[in-house]
Amino acid sequence: MPQSQQAGHDRLLRQHLLDLLTGSNAHADFEASIKGLPAALRGKRPKGAEHSPWELLEHLRIAQWDILEFSRNAKHKSPDWPGGYWPSAAMPPDENAWDKSVRAFRKDLKTFCDLILAPETDLYAKIPHGDGQTILREALLIADHNAYHVGQLILVRKLLGAW
Repeated sequence: MPQSQQAGHDRLLRQHLLDLLTGSNAHADFEASIKGLPAALRGKRPKGAEHSPWELLEHLRIAQWDILEFSRNAKHKSPDWPGGYWPSAAMPPDENAWDKSVRAFRKDLKTFCDLILAPETDLYAKIPHGDGQTILREALLIADHNAYHVGQLILVRKLLGAW
């Protein structure tokens, strides 16, 4: 394949990854899942649900942060599984915690997207400190994980009558 054609494919793949991580092509995205959720419901676990909106938001943030840090920092230590990936309580610890978590989620997602867009990032190269993982695999992992838990968050909102 000519080098110019390969470069075009590389740009297209990077754009598709960004769309997958930030778009809402096949379902509601993160932004829709959190929009307008009343503060009074953020720590509520509806009957039959395992998690509150707060727990799901924090899990999304922590897991995405962990994948980002693993992808770029050889010295990163992941939280203990599973407890380190979930908040300790169903309720946000204070009135600012929700917004702080949302900002951190957005910031880490943008940072990962910037990593994908960086020309020096080889999407296919094995992460040196990993076990065969690549940036491409980690991008797909974030997209998959986020989509799963955004769906849960929307279901919890429906059960709470807030969707």
